[in-house]
Amino acid sequence: MHLIAILRRLLAPALLLPLTALAADNTVRDYSAEKIAAHTYVIHGPLGQPSVANQGFMNNPGFVVTQTGVVVIDPGASLESGRMVLRQIKKVTPKPVTHVLATHVHGDHWLGNQAIIDAYPKAQLMAHPQMIEKARAGEAETWVSLMDRLTQGYTKGTRAVIPTVAVNENQRFSTGGVTFHILAPQNAHSKTDIMIEVVQDSVLFTGDNVLADYIARLDDGTFKGNIAACDRAIALKAKHYVPGHGKTGDAQMVQRYRDYMAILFAEVQHQYDAGKSDFEMKPAVASKLQNFRTLPGFDDQLGKHISLAVLEIEAM
Repeated sequence: MHLIAILRRLLAPALLLPLTALAADNTVRDYSAEKIAAHTYVIHGPLGQPSVANQGFMNNPGFVVTQTGVVVIDPGASLESGRMVLRQIKKVTPKPVTHVLATHVHGDHWLGNQAIIDAYPKAQLMAHPQMIEKARAGEAETWVSLMDRLTQGYTKGTRAVIPTVAVNENQRFSTGGVTFHILAPQNAHSKTDIMIEVVQDSVLFTGDNVLADYIARLDDGTFKGNIAACDRAIALKAKHYVPGHGKTGDAQMVQRYRDYMAILFAEVQHQYDAGKSDFEMKPAVASKLQNFRTLPGFDDQLGKHISLAVLEIEAM
């Protein structure tokens, strides 16, 4: 039989399928887990806002393998992101997921909870008490809708499985021989934030209180609170810092993000005291931030950050 005829016969069943069936598979592509310490792994997502291109996956899920199970941190933005995280965990260990920690209320970090609970119904879902309260008050559904819109339906089918176990400032809990230390900075990136220290590994998951070589929204937090959170992270002297977005690094990575916020806030304060409006001061502020101009998100966020800093100064 002629080759073209053979191909037509093989492809015919697929060609008869409706377009909706062909588009139904929204599986998130695999991203490999990187082992950064004895118990700790990180899946580094791509930088950027949720989109069709990144399939709604753009944060840094982490997991810690203990003697008795796995503790997951920020399992991603959707049901399929969470399933992708579980696939990477299963490549490392057959142990069950016992705990899931959400660093803050923004859904790109925790809507993957649905996949975890589907697979491991007894897993404890943990977060800051204000995160739980805000999620229940409607922010969870807002994020489900936002993710669906930004990815043009790619995350459709995701439902919000809200954490139920509240964790608080300076709380410690141990499981399977590994201790987790909770830091809850006030008025930082989202006002619902926790940072998680994996004590034995000298690893700190910062959530979006720290971003690596990326400038993102700060609509729900404060500059002064976020700067203080960076100071606290640096003072911990951890060996490894896992940012909410971007590559894992050391304290210099945290310092760089702190510098961006501190320089911006100080210059906005200076320009505000000189009587400048937010749009009038933008060139001067941008000039002070030359070392950050090439970072993804800089042009999109600078004007917004200046306006937010002005509002924060006026509220002081």
